[in-house]
Amino acid sequence: MFNAPPAQGTEVFARIPDQYRKAGQLSNERIQAGKGNPKTDSYIEGPAFDRDGNLYIVDIAFGLVYRINPQGLVQLIAEYDGEPNGLKIHRDGRIFIADHKNGLMLLDQAQGIVKPLIERYKTESFKGLNDLVFSKEGSLYFTDQGQTGLQDSSGRVFRMDSSGNVSCLLNNVPSPNGIALNPQENVLYIAATRGNNIWRAMLLPDGSITRVGNFIQMSGGSGPDGLAIDQAGNLYVAHAGFGAVWKFSPQGEPLLRINTCAGLMTTNLAFGGKDCQDLYITESESGSILRTRVDTPGLPLYSHQ
Repeated sequence: MFNAPPAQGTEVFARIPDQYRKAGQLSNERIQAGKGNPKTDSYIEGPAFDRDGNLYIVDIAFGLVYRINPQGLVQLIAEYDGEPNGLKIHRDGRIFIADHKNGLMLLDQAQGIVKPLIERYKTESFKGLNDLVFSKEGSLYFTDQGQTGLQDSSGRVFRMDSSGNVSCLLNNVPSPNGIALNPQENVLYIAATRGNNIWRAMLLPDGSITRVGNFIQMSGGSGPDGLAIDQAGNLYVAHAGFGAVWKFSPQGEPLLRINTCAGLMTTNLAFGGKDCQDLYITESESGSILRTRVDTPGLPLYSHQ
């Protein structure tokens, strides 16, 4: 057993403006699936920074993509018929979206258009994509969550190599969600939300995986959601429904608890700021982006290299 780690707080960096909120407009399909209620007016996710320090986030409930400048000004840049869940930026500037409804998408921010890139795998539709991460050499790892959980542990993890070839790495995850690579890129972390744990998979040089295990067992809340890694290899976990982000060492020891100052749905996170030591957290219950200062810079995104 571990002792309770030290804790620190957050501040509100930005909030989705009222003009973009859509109370009473959530689809009956999402309500019946347990993904919100008639009062839901936003559900933000997928934070990622571009080279200019702008933060991109998505709203899965209403098919929206936002850009937030370093001063916290929120701008709606795309609205479409989709459910964007995760977002990452390629080093060539392309913006990739893991869309729960449509598959893997690309955002043309100049035109405000979201276009499909991969809609199916071997003629089969995805269950519902959730999150994604790039490796240094350009491979893209992404999770296919759908409605999987302990009642149906058929969630999948895919890899698209730098040539565009797609392969399925895992097909037995109860609700695969956030995904991250350690600095050496020989370990792939997967948040198995409904199992309330973090899986660790050893990555082989050919891109395949082996020795998959339960790395961290959590409790309470809705389960682990988004993941991020710092330059020392520490793992940050957004614990949805718990109102916290946890920092774990590469050995899985809890080092820090970061408490939300607004709502309990800490869904995802990204490092930003000039020195990459500011941690930004999407809190979906209040539609706020929170910020806190950490002692180790975040691992640079593929887009910044």
